[in-house]
Amino acid sequence: MTDIFLSASAAGLADLLAFSPPGWGGNLLRGLLASVGIACGSFGLGLLIGICGAYGKLYGSPMVRDLFGLYTTVVRAVPELVLILLLYFAGTDLVNRLLTLMGYAPVDINGLIAGICVLGVVQGAYSTEVLRGAILAIPQGQIEAARAYGMSPALQLRRITLPAMAPFAIPGLANLWLIATKDTALLAVVGFNELTQTTRLAAGATKAYFTFFIAAGVLYLALTLVSNLIISRFERYSRRGMPPLAETR
Repeated sequence: MTDIFLSASAAGLADLLAFSPPGWGGNLLRGLLASVGIACGSFGLGLLIGICGAYGKLYGSPMVRDLFGLYTTVVRAVPELVLILLLYFAGTDLVNRLLTLMGYAPVDINGLIAGICVLGVVQGAYSTEVLRGAILAIPQGQIEAARAYGMSPALQLRRITLPAMAPFAIPGLANLWLIATKDTALLAVVGFNELTQTTRLAAGATKAYFTFFIAAGVLYLALTLVSNLIISRFERYSRRGMPPLAETR
C-alpha cells in the first residue's frame, strides 16, 4: 500500500515538473534563465559604476567625491525593495515625462532592461566600496612605479590597478554576485517574470506550493554552487604568483 502511494506521489511530482505542458519544468527553467540574465546584466553595470565610483572617491575633485559619497550612502541606507519600487515606477515615469516634454511619444520600457538598470544602480553602490578598499590595499610602490614610468591614468588602470586589486576585490565581488542572483527575486513585486514569479504562478495554479518552492530553492542552490566553482577558479587565477592563502594566515 505504501509502495503504491509513493509511486503515485512520484508520478504526480514528475507530471508537475515535466518540461512539456501541463508540466511547469520548462517555465521554471525559463524563469531561471531570466534571473541569471538580470543578475549578469546588473552585476556588470554595478561593476562599471563601482570602478567609476571608486576612482571618483579616491582621486576625484571634492565635488565628485561628495557626489559619489552621497550616492553610496543613500543607496546603502534605503532598503533594496524600496529602491526597486522607487526606481522602477518613478524611473519609468520620469523617462516618459522627459520624452513627452521633448515631443516624443511615451514608450513601454522593457521589464528586463528596467530590472537590470534598477539592480545595477543598487549593486554599483556596494561595488564602489568593495573596489575602493581593494585599490587602497595595493602596495603604493606599484602605483608610484607606474607613475614614474609615465603611464597615463587609463594605462595605469588597465595594467597595474585592475590586475593588482583583483585578489583583494574578488571575495567582496563574489558576495555581491550571489546577492545579485537572489535580489532578482525582488523584481517579482513589480511583476517581472523571473524564477520566483514563475514559481509563484505555478504554485498558485496547481496548489502544490511545497513542491514548487522547494524546486525553486534547489535551482537557486545549484546556481550558487556553480557560481562558487567559477569564482574559485577566478580567484586562483588572480592570485597566481602569490603565496597560497594558507601560508599568509
